[in-house]
Amino acid sequence: MVIIWYIIIGIVAGFLAGKIMRGGGFGFWLNLILGIIGGILGGWVFGLFGFEFGGILGNLITAVIGAILLLWIFSFFIKREIEEEE
Repeated sequence: MVIIWYIIIGIVAGFLAGKIMRGGGFGFWLNLILGIIGGILGGWVFGLFGFEFGGILGNLITAVIGAILLLWIFSFFIKREIEEEE
């Protein structure tokens, strides 16, 4: 049951991160997938610095920040592929 909550929070985080990022991210489905992965990334990054947030809101904030970080990193690879094709 906990895994389902993490997936739902990751989906919401991906949606919010796509709205926060300039240009709206990379589309609805890719933002959702990156949000789920970003939730894991956010938890890992905050764990490295010794921060831990509890509750649904804390998990959502962690996942949104992780998804934004992942979208930001992912944008470098997408831009390079576009520049190489031209």
